[in-house]
Order: sequence, then structure tokens, then C-alpha cells
Amino acid sequence: MMTIAMLKLFLDSLEEGVLFLDRNRKVLAVNRAARQMMRLEDDELVNQFCPSIFKETACAQSCEKRGNCALISGWTAADSVQDIVLACPDNVSVFLRMWAILLPPADNVPLYYAIILRDRSHEAELEQEVAERLQLGSMVGHGPAMQKLYSQILRVAPSNASVLLTGESGTGKELVAKALHDNSDRSKGPYIPVHCAALPEHLLESELFGYAKGAFTGATVAKIGRFEAAEGGTLLLDEVGEIPLGTQVKLLRVLQEKEVVRLGENNARPVNVRVIAATHRNLAAMVERGEFREDLYYRLRVLPLHVPALRERREDISMLANKLLSDLGKQYKRENMRLAHEALLALETYDWPGNIRQLFNALEYALVHADGQSILPHHLPPEIERAAQPACSVRAPEPLVRTYYRPLQPLENEIEIISRVLAETGGNKAEAARRLGMSRTTLWKRLRQGV
Repeated sequence: MMTIAMLKLFLDSLEEGVLFLDRNRKVLAVNRAARQMMRLEDDELVNQFCPSIFKETACAQSCEKRGNCALISGWTAADSVQDIVLACPDNVSVFLRMWAILLPPADNVPLYYAIILRDRSHEAELEQEVAERLQLGSMVGHGPAMQKLYSQILRVAPSNASVLLTGESGTGKELVAKALHDNSDRSKGPYIPVHCAALPEHLLESELFGYAKGAFTGATVAKIGRFEAAEGGTLLLDEVGEIPLGTQVKLLRVLQEKEVVRLGENNARPVNVRVIAATHRNLAAMVERGEFREDLYYRLRVLPLHVPALRERREDISMLANKLLSDLGKQYKRENMRLAHEALLALETYDWPGNIRQLFNALEYALVHADGQSILPHHLPPEIERAAQPACSVRAPEPLVRTYYRPLQPLENEIEIISRVLAETGGNKAEAARRLGMSRTTLWKRLRQGV
């Protein structure tokens, strides 16, 4: 039977805070995590009235208004979990998520229910960091889809668990993998990509696992594989769905045992590598058809991330197109090129089955065919010009987007992005603000600050 001392030890080991209350909402006991979250001592919490501890929060106001705990009364589903900001004695605001559980009745025990607290301060900081970004690594975008992806990347990056990136071809899964590496503790280690579809099975195995001297004809010297080359860093298995079943068995063993055996050898070599896999294929469907090993699928899919298609984030097309055109302008030594408003509308209207890769190719096509400094709709590939013609003729102005995501740290490309959009709009700050997804006041402020 668990003793009181054992119960206290167990409760104090939890990351969540726990407050035990009686029917009158008076605190009878707390665990260590709750005290630490609220920067209070035992004697400051025990025997206190729960609403007075969380005074001036929405939860306490609801509790006092109803005369009982809103978390436990079940008035609405939204009431069952509350997110609050608690002002602590040291002038630090703590972001808490709280919910309640009823305790089973017991004779001579006044405990009635428990309030559970989770510290969300780090999550709030992460959300703020993401909300202030125009880009992450080489990815550009400020819309909801990219904001969600940035948040997921920053949340997943510190882990050593395997990541499976899914999404259509051309969405930039390689850029996501690089961002995961750059924001991880392995960022100083090597980043090694392997394009699995580009190598036949016998070459893929030797590339991944390495080989010993004399392992096969032509193996005149020993060679390390990509797993060993990525020691202490990250290995990207791009198009992992193309790996043959025979190689999948060996890959699974490496992931499970964290060691590789070179071709032609018997001794295992330990490896410390984080694996990121990427695919545009439906691996779950391939598992059902017997084309991909189920155990390998779940070993790779510890942390799944989906990269949105370009048509799912049209609000980013303007910024992304200007960034890509800037890169192409430097490559072709035509750095003064601009996208005309009508051409930009055409890009925003098209569905982009080839995603960012197709957008890049379309801009390169337009750059080659444009004679002056402005890219017009007829300079774009024919399929884009044809698809966009009706929309360009009747499209109404879009409403102003009133949120603007600034970078946490100065970004080399932000000055360029804002300058190019201003030039593209002929200095029209209202239109430039709309395309950048910010208010005109914010744009003027950023310009005064010199970005």
C-alpha cells in the first residue's frame, strides 16, 4: 500500500502542478511543481481560497460568479480547460493551462478535487518567436500555414527522435530538414542529404553503410557510408519511399541498434545520427500494399511534419516570388527586375501543381523572356498566363491583412523584400503593406527604423 510519504514523493516528481481542494475550494495540499510555478511557499498556498490565488484571471472571475469551480462543474466544454496568465510576486507573468479532476470519495478525507497546472511559458515564448518571423532558414512566408510549420520546426528541432516530412514534390521539404538541423543541438555537426531515388539498390547500400576494401569488384579502398559521415549531426533520407524492401531491413536495424555494418565486414560500428526522412508518397498506403515495411514506417514517423502545398498558402506567394526573383536576378546579373502587379496577380491565382520548384522555374522562364525591367503576364509560361487571365480581369482588391510577422533577429533579406515590394508597387505604401501582410502604420515604422 502506498504511504503518505510515497504519495508525496510521487506528486513532487511530476512536472505538472497539483493543488488539492475541498468542496469549499480551499487548498489543502500542493506539490513542488505548483509552488515553483507560482513562486510561492507551502504556507502561502495551504488554506487559501482557490479563486483568491488566481485572482483577476478569467478562471477566478468565472468561479466567483458561479459560486463553484467552472473547471469541475462542466458548464461548457470550453470551461473544462483554461489558459491563464498569472502575475507572480516577483513581477514575472506565468502562462498556465489548468484543468480539474474529481477525486473518489473516501471516509474522513476532505479532499474533493484537484486542480492540475501546466506551465506554458515556454510555449508562449515560442509562439511569440514564431509570430515575429518572415522566414526560418531559407523558408519564406508569413501566413498561418507557415506560422504553424515554423512553430512545429522549433518545437521538434531540439529532439533527437526521427522526423518524417511529408508533402507534395517541390514544397521545400529539404529546406525544412535543413531548418530542423540548424535549430537543433546538432547544428555544429554535419548535415548529410541522401537522395534515395537517385541510386540503385546496390549503390544505395554502399552509400548509406559504407564498404570494406575488397567487398566487391572495384572496391580498392575502404569507404565510410553516409551514416558514419553524419556522426554527431543529421542525415536526410530524401524520397525514403523509393528505398527497396531489402535495404529497408538493413536501415531498420541501423535505426534500432544505432550501429552500422559496412559491406564486406562483420563488425558493427556505433553511430550517433539523427535521421530525417522525406517523401511525397503515401507511406501508410504503401505499408498496406506491402511496399514499405510497417516497422520501419513507425520507426521513421516518430515526429511527423507536413509541409503545405503552395496553393494552401497563397498569401506567401508575393513575398516568395520576390525573394526567388531577387536570387535569379543576381544569378543572371539582372538585379533590377520587378514583377508587375498583373504578373503578381497571375502568380497568386495559379494552382501550382509543382509548388515552389515550379514557381522558381516559371520566374526563370519569365526572366529570360522579359526585355525590360518589368515582368508582365505574357512573359510567364503559357499555362500560367492562360489560367490567370480571367482572374486578372475581374479580381477585386484583397482586404488588408492586419498581422505582420517580423523576424526575431534582423534578417539579411528583409530590407531587400520590403524594398523590392515598394519598388514593385511604385512606392505605393498602402499596396506594399497589403502584399507584405502588415498595416501601413507598421510599414512606416519599419521604414523609419531602417528595418
